[in-house]
Amino acid sequence: MKRLLLIDGHSMAFRAFYALPAENFSTSGGQHTNAVYGFLSMLANILNDEEPTHVAVAFDVGRQTFRTEMFPEYKAQREAAPPEFKGQVPIIEDVLGDLGIVTLSKEHYEADDILATLTTEAKADGDFEVVIVTGDRDYLQLVDDTITVLYPTRGVSTMTRFTPDEVEKKYGLTPVQYPDYAALRGDPSDNLPGIPKVGEKTAAKWIVQYGTLDGLIEHAEEVKGQAGANFRERIEQVQMNRTLTQMITDVELPVGPGDLELKPAEITDVAQAFDDLEFGVNLRERILAAVKTDGAASDTPQPVELPEVVVEDTPLDEWLAQREGDGLALYVSGTPAPGMGDVVGLAIVDKHRRAVQVNASDLTPAEDAALKAWIESDVPKYLHEAKAAFHMLRGRDMTLRGIAHDTAIAAYLLRPGQRTYALEDVYQRHLKRQLTLGGDQLSLLGDTSLTDAAAAVLELSAELAEQLRAIDSFELYADLELPLVSILAEMEHAGIAVDLDVLEELRKDYTQKVDLVEEEARQLVGEPTLNLSSPKQLSVVLFDKLALPKTKKTKTGYSTAAGEIEALAEKHPHPFLDHLLAHREYQKMKSTIEGLIKTVQPDGRIHTTFNQTVASTGRLSSAEPNLQNIPVRTEAGRRIRSAFTVGEGFECLLTADYSQIEMRVMAHLSQDAGLIEAYRAGEDLHNFVGSRVFDVPIDQVTPELRRRVKAMSYGLVYGLSAFGLSNQLSISAGEAKQIMEAYFQRFGGVKRYLDEVVEQARRDGYTSTVFGRRRYLPELNSDNRIARENAERAALNAPIQGTAADIIKVAMIRVDAALDGLASRVLLQVHDELVVEVAPGELDHVREIVEREMDGAIELLVPLEVSAGTGANWDDAAH
Repeated sequence: MKRLLLIDGHSMAFRAFYALPAENFSTSGGQHTNAVYGFLSMLANILNDEEPTHVAVAFDVGRQTFRTEMFPEYKAQREAAPPEFKGQVPIIEDVLGDLGIVTLSKEHYEADDILATLTTEAKADGDFEVVIVTGDRDYLQLVDDTITVLYPTRGVSTMTRFTPDEVEKKYGLTPVQYPDYAALRGDPSDNLPGIPKVGEKTAAKWIVQYGTLDGLIEHAEEVKGQAGANFRERIEQVQMNRTLTQMITDVELPVGPGDLELKPAEITDVAQAFDDLEFGVNLRERILAAVKTDGAASDTPQPVELPEVVVEDTPLDEWLAQREGDGLALYVSGTPAPGMGDVVGLAIVDKHRRAVQVNASDLTPAEDAALKAWIESDVPKYLHEAKAAFHMLRGRDMTLRGIAHDTAIAAYLLRPGQRTYALEDVYQRHLKRQLTLGGDQLSLLGDTSLTDAAAAVLELSAELAEQLRAIDSFELYADLELPLVSILAEMEHAGIAVDLDVLEELRKDYTQKVDLVEEEARQLVGEPTLNLSSPKQLSVVLFDKLALPKTKKTKTGYSTAAGEIEALAEKHPHPFLDHLLAHREYQKMKSTIEGLIKTVQPDGRIHTTFNQTVASTGRLSSAEPNLQNIPVRTEAGRRIRSAFTVGEGFECLLTADYSQIEMRVMAHLSQDAGLIEAYRAGEDLHNFVGSRVFDVPIDQVTPELRRRVKAMSYGLVYGLSAFGLSNQLSISAGEAKQIMEAYFQRFGGVKRYLDEVVEQARRDGYTSTVFGRRRYLPELNSDNRIARENAERAALNAPIQGTAADIIKVAMIRVDAALDGLASRVLLQVHDELVVEVAPGELDHVREIVEREMDGAIELLVPLEVSAGTGANWDDAAH
């Protein structure tokens, strides 16, 4: 038999929305995607499990239906969908279209009427089994020997399969009797009133006893007790409930069950949709594995078939000698950890798609020597994630040079903000074809995946270079990002020395603080076993025992998230809240310290990884461990930094950073005369701005006025509103508005720039830094207000933060070149700061180099200011 899968779209989208936290799923432009992700994940599972031949998904159109005309209170109690949910259903519908799945909706009807109609038609056809997926129990009335309902019991991942036997087991009723029972019971979710004293057991007992609701009504006078009296008073309402619960089975639809056969998915369109949603490769592959596919999209020109890659059985040394000086693609597999890398296998492909593949353990001395000479030469090499290859090869005492292309970096510049730049994804994204590399088998000799990967890199190198030139970003790639790969690789390989005793002492200290503050919190509320890390226990204490005002409602209760608790503590101070916030802060510091301790390698140094393709703005991020989340201005942060020390054989650490780099970029981009005057005159910016905004002499700008202006100035860079400023400064919204208006009156260039940059980005679809780095923001034109406002904030911030990120990158390249020939070396880049390990006798020269090269990184309308300091550890070297 054919198998028809019918899904109640809104019902399951809502389930998915509440199953996954909205804050964890959104595009870089601010469009929430948790319902989309959960729905598609559920769809992949069901398509795999049920293997349908035909599929349709039905959606509700609006609240006005024939049911609301009959009974205006129908579903009237339902609140509007959360703003984070808005905009996600149209995305689901679009992706379903790309997957070859029919979606249906009809004015004045609900999704269940559409699905009931299709179910009835499929049953009449006689050739179909039907599986309905829904979170609405009214569908149980449709269940019979060929019709099954899958009802979610946990999120959208666990389903109960309702067959006739399962309905009887659960409710003691046949599916046909279910709507009669539901009418008696009422349904709070649909705002259908129940009968006082008549619960589920009584309703089921009456229907079993009298067979049907009509039978019960005929014998209404026989029903004893208060429940019977209540029933007799409400017979009309029960009959209305029954009418509203009954699904319509003859809705006029443009298609029938036979028209719902799964069509082949458009792979290219699906891949594009998943890229736009910034989903990873895992979900996309699960979905594509579960549907029919027909290769590339029908409207995409099919690429010319490339000749097969020919793997030659020539010794590596001879193979390389035959191609001396040629640009070659290299793909390395192995362990890419900085300081602990190793190679398992590698493949090299030339421009004629002839290849050689070797297992590192089988290299002869001659091959090993030839490979090392080639790796360390300046001959052009095309790679994907070259920094990872650098660490693998460094583990075999080979230093990778001559990186002419890194297709991961190129793909990032073309589409910043993607969740993954895995080679298969980049290949699909830019060449519109699938590349199957065999997953974990990449390291196995004999598997052609390595040579396929290297050939893919060769193809991509040419294509991505053209795409970068088309958007005027090739110079940014070739002159800034590519040279940085080797510099970052060397920094990661060097690592930074750590005093483990200091970290261990800190860990012990914060462990004690965590325990002490938790014990004090328990005593405050008289709960000796209270776990401050348990949202459930916290909720009981905060909202029941202490009767504090309720926070935002979540699916599991009231929110105990950090932001909610901080806001609560500000408006309703309580010692318990102080202890709770302190506990969280200490716990966070303890976790940070433990994370640092775990990553100290046998050489006594921490080798962090700098990511070039994570932040959409162009900033570098740091991982394993993340050195950017060490607090800068707190006592705890300073103590942690004191554990990062100068290494053996070196004299001291030197730190250098830019002062107010983002504000200086703002002055340059906005060309505001006031800001330019302040920086050129060497004035303290915040005092200067404060004197203009509050109309007082510079020497009368109080610390409080300075604080307000500083919050305002930096807030503007991040799209801060008057409401946001009022929250930040704990002042009224009216006062915050006055400050903003006074600011914009004195610094009109800033206001003009902020307005123009968003409008320009709306027209172009992207923002640009001074260096031409683009950030695409399609959500600027979204109908979803939240996504649109988030994208507007990103448009304000991206050119400023992105230009600042580019400036420090230029500085790193200049400093690295100027340090050539010296033993001193750059170890870290954190935010706008460089940390240099200085060799004996080189301090004065190194300080002069660092200050000169950082200062000369760019010429803005205002001067840059570089501050430097030295010391035995990172904290001592602060300035």
